Amino acid sequence: MAGLTLGALGVVYGDIGTSPLYAMKEVFHGGHILPTHDNILGVLSLLFWTMTIIVSIKYVLLILRADNNGEGGLIAMLALATNAVNDQPALRRKLMLLGLFGTAIFYGDAVITPAMTVLGAVEGIDVYAPQLHDLILPLTLIVLACLFAVQRLGTGGIGKAFGPVMLAWFGSLVLLGLPHILENPHVLVAVNPAYALAFCLEHKWAAFVALGAVVLVVTGGEALYADLGHFGKKPIRLAWFSIVMPALVVNYFGQGAMLLAQPAAVVNPFFNLAPAWAEIPLFLLATAAAVVASQALITAAFSVTKQAVQMGILPRMRILHTSERDTGQIYVPFVNWGLFVFIILAVVLFGSSSKLAGAYGIAVTIDMTITTVMTFFVIRYGWKYPLALCVAATGFFFVIDLTFLASNMLKLVAGGWFPLMIGIGMFTLMLTWKQGRRMLSSKLREDAIDLKSFLDAVFLSPPVRVEGTAVFLSAEAGVTPNALLHNLKHNKVLHEQNLFVTVKHHEVPWVGFDKRVQVVALGNQCWAVSLHFGFKNEPDVPDALRLLEQNGVILEDMETSYFLSRDIVIPTIGNGGMAMWREKLFASMHRNAAAAADFLHLPTNRIVELGSKVEI
Repeated sequence: MAGLTLGALGVVYGDIGTSPLYAMKEVFHGGHILPTHDNILGVLSLLFWTMTIIVSIKYVLLILRADNNGEGGLIAMLALATNAVNDQPALRRKLMLLGLFGTAIFYGDAVITPAMTVLGAVEGIDVYAPQLHDLILPLTLIVLACLFAVQRLGTGGIGKAFGPVMLAWFGSLVLLGLPHILENPHVLVAVNPAYALAFCLEHKWAAFVALGAVVLVVTGGEALYADLGHFGKKPIRLAWFSIVMPALVVNYFGQGAMLLAQPAAVVNPFFNLAPAWAEIPLFLLATAAAVVASQALITAAFSVTKQAVQMGILPRMRILHTSERDTGQIYVPFVNWGLFVFIILAVVLFGSSSKLAGAYGIAVTIDMTITTVMTFFVIRYGWKYPLALCVAATGFFFVIDLTFLASNMLKLVAGGWFPLMIGIGMFTLMLTWKQGRRMLSSKLREDAIDLKSFLDAVFLSPPVRVEGTAVFLSAEAGVTPNALLHNLKHNKVLHEQNLFVTVKHHEVPWVGFDKRVQVVALGNQCWAVSLHFGFKNEPDVPDALRLLEQNGVILEDMETSYFLSRDIVIPTIGNGGMAMWREKLFASMHRNAAAAADFLHLPTNRIVELGSKVEI
């Protein structure tokens, strides 16, 4: 438990743990709210209760209960919600669209978080050595370039250092904040929510605008839920209540106590907490913590991409495994360098953490709101709780999430458009891929020949049988694969054993070996095989086919050939499908998708690919 809790510190709480670098500073940035005595206490109260309600109550105590076979995150929640309303197709489609949009918006967050945290840490130079201000951007770019360059080596080695680094970071948060609280214990009255209420009533519009910066204290809430499967509920809850929340509260209240005595320190309250002798060590530790927070988002982006590919909402990509023991440790080159390009663009485009704060928050609050909506359908239709209880429980959080989202939408012009643009772009790709695949499947079904009938006809006058096993991969069960038709047409032979394999991905994280294989004998040494995988399973076809031995089907590795149909998509006008530009986009995505052989772990020296053209 101690090891899991330490691991959770590094992976789960990297994002939320680095919020003290910029959250308090951004609330007062711009001069809308002056750092007066009452305002400081009001803002502190808002920060404290935002953390308590959204992270402690909503995520740690409630949302963590909505696990999908132990897995969390928006894709797991999407699977739970859509399965709960399976008997309502129209509602299911709407929830699927909502979940797809939330997943797409996550990529906007994965771009902004590393840019914001690393830039916020390196900006400590401005406090300690303002004459070196011009080095901030180059140093930030160097740190980010190094971070993305080492991803291909795997997160295992880096990950071992995550926990200790973040433990040192949270310890330093306490050591920085506690002396200032002891000097001015009056600051602790801000725990009273009356101060937050009085602040909002006095400032009204300015307070509403400030909520866009207040939400920065909870930006790691979604990551907390997404990493549920890695650590489990107990370590995540234990880490939050015993280490993370106390350290954050002490640091924020320490910043508040210092501002009560020195309002001018508001330009960068976090770095101004430190005594002169601790400036350089704190700068180095803050940069290390920012790298950890960034790494957590990058790793999550790899994981989300893999799940999205297996659920059929993104095309196949080259996925490299960086650990022989842990299948969760993966590297996706396309995502890695795509994120890098957009993060560098964000850093150069915005130039400072204060300007990036305008872009930060929108993606997070959209995902928080979507999670709340999904939770309602899970507890109402999946868990069958009473309607009044479901409305009361999720309605309370929905109003809070919506308030924060509305405040962040005010930052749309200031920079919020950037993650939103990334999210909408990803949503367009996902929707185009999902709809294009449906059109392609429909077209293939129209031209398909029933497998059982075809085999019956073939064996009336059977072709020459050759030794070995042929495995024909087909997207649709029960239809004759194009690869079989081409093989008979051109080679005029049939193997001694023939397996017609359909790989099915389900909206659950894991499918056990006991449910992995379904087999139906078709006669004449032919079998129809269905292989079942969850979105966290590794789709290893040869490994899964070994389970057929219990059904008397023996496969010799060197005697088995894998036949695949590679369809070339031809966009056409007037087929009642998507707009022409989307059909062309789908055709391009389909053409450039990673080979099915790599995705399904087929042995490269025993693959036969036969192509055909399909008009959509």
